[in-house]
Amino acid sequence: MRIIPAIDIIDGKCVRLSKGDYNTKKIYNESPLEVAKEFEAHGIQHLHLVDLDGAKSKHIVNYKVLESIASKTSLKIDFGGGLKSDEDLKIAFESGAYQITGGSIAVKDSTTFKSWIAKYGAEKIILGADANDEKIAVSGWQEASEEELIPFVQKYQENGIQYVICTDISKDGMLQGPSFALYEKMLVECANIKLIASGGISTFDELPKLAEIGCEGTIIGKAIYEGRISMKQLENYIVK
Repeated sequence: MRIIPAIDIIDGKCVRLSKGDYNTKKIYNESPLEVAKEFEAHGIQHLHLVDLDGAKSKHIVNYKVLESIASKTSLKIDFGGGLKSDEDLKIAFESGAYQITGGSIAVKDSTTFKSWIAKYGAEKIILGADANDEKIAVSGWQEASEEELIPFVQKYQENGIQYVICTDISKDGMLQGPSFALYEKMLVECANIKLIASGGISTFDELPKLAEIGCEGTIIGKAIYEGRISMKQLENYIVK
C-alpha cells in the first residue's frame, strides 16, 4: 500500500483543517517545500498536494508551490483543489503534477471531467469522492449534494476511472481512525477500484489494516504533523 502524506496549502503555507472547516486552520510550516523535502528524505515517493485557496476560489491558485516541490524533489505529486477548467488542468500538469484529483467538477460538470479522462488517460486522473453519510460533498466540503457515494464511483468506473480518493468528512482531521467499514463496502461494490483511503488516520496500526482490506494507498495528514505517526515508522513500513 502506498503511503501518501498530505500537504494542504493556504496562502502558500502548509496547514491542516478539521472536517474541512477553514476556521479551524492551523499552520504547521511556512514552507511546503521544506516539508516535502523531509518526506522525501524518509523514503516517501508520493505526495497529495491540496490547493485550499483554489478549492475556495474555484480555480487553481497555488501552482507556484506545486512547481517548486515538483522541480526540487522527485516526489510524484497528485494535485487537487479548485481544478475546474481545461486551463486549470493544463497549468497543473505544466507545473509538475503527476496526477490530478477532481472532486466537485466530477459532480457539477461531468462532461468536462469525462473529457479529462479521455484526454489524459485514467492513470493521470483521480476521482475525489468526498462523502458525508455516503453522500458526496463538494466545493471544499462547503456543500452537500444528492449524489450517493457508491453509484457515483461506479458511474465513473464505466468511464474508465481507476483511482479514487475517498475521504469520510466526519473523520477528517479528527484523529479518530479511518472509515474501515465504508472502505470495505466500496471495495466489494466497486470491483477493481484502486482505492486511496483518506481522513481520520490517527495511529500507525491503522495502516496494515487498511492494506489488509485492499486499499491501494492511504493519505496521512494531521497524524504526521501532530507526531502521532513518526516518519521513522513510515520509513520502515515503506522499506518492508
